Amino acid sequence: MPTRFTLRQLEYFVTVGEQGSIAQASAQLNVSSPSISAAISQLEVEFGLSLFVRKHAHGLNLTQAGRQFMGQARKVLAEADNLNRLAGSISGNVRGPLSIGGLLTFAQVLLPALRRGFQQKHVDVQVSQIECDQQTLIEKLRRADIDLALTYDLEVPPDLEFIPLRSLPLYAVVAADHPLAKRKSVTVTTLADYPMVLLDLPISRDYFLSAFEQAGVAPNIVERTRDLAVMRSLVANGFGFSVANIRPHSDVSPDGRALCFISLKGAPRPLCLGVLVTQGARHIPAVNAFIEHTSDKTATWGYPGLPITGTT
Repeated sequence: MPTRFTLRQLEYFVTVGEQGSIAQASAQLNVSSPSISAAISQLEVEFGLSLFVRKHAHGLNLTQAGRQFMGQARKVLAEADNLNRLAGSISGNVRGPLSIGGLLTFAQVLLPALRRGFQQKHVDVQVSQIECDQQTLIEKLRRADIDLALTYDLEVPPDLEFIPLRSLPLYAVVAADHPLAKRKSVTVTTLADYPMVLLDLPISRDYFLSAFEQAGVAPNIVERTRDLAVMRSLVANGFGFSVANIRPHSDVSPDGRALCFISLKGAPRPLCLGVLVTQGARHIPAVNAFIEHTSDKTATWGYPGLPITGTT
């Protein structure tokens, strides 16, 4: 009699194996712990294998058989995704899973709204997202961990394709009571006289600092953070100015203090916001549909600091 199992059971098993805990898998999958436990038990009975060593205080560890089973289960799930994509390509239907990576500096500002509009239009696409720095996004694209990345045209390798969407110039941000707050524009030479809060992300930091290098001055960096919201709060509380390309829709920091945004004279070239994909990825209907949706919506996205016009 043939062995019977479902792709859903394999998905639960792989997630538990990766997380080492049914509770953590439950949170990631948004599925109840008893449902996941039952699915794994059914797999073990069906295949006659013990897949996990259950340790009350230390979660679950894969058995030797479980490790071998997990490798094959991942391949089965990957092939199922490929079949789903192939069916969509043949039929022209936009369906199946779509994993989106977003650059840390603006994922919170733009990606959720883009996802909402896209998923309302394409209800058969199961979208997931992850936020990373530029280096990690590139690595994840190459490993096929994500289908596309919403990012800047920073050090794009030749084996990936960048689809430009719009230009975003560099600006300075200061607290409302900063000596430069009333300025309409400022040079990096002037900024160099004041303390700086650096948005310290791989590749991005080099771009920000290049503005000072081009002017032949060195910024006085007193604080570093990888988080855009933390940067805004540090600036608003008087720890220093900062520079960035993406501007949230509020001129208030996360802790409620006012910020001022100033045009930066003599800045390096504006960054280009766009979508990064592997070669040939646009043949996948869901990927191409998201690119088209994003291109349409970012064209009407108010900048700087203005609300997005129209619906997303």
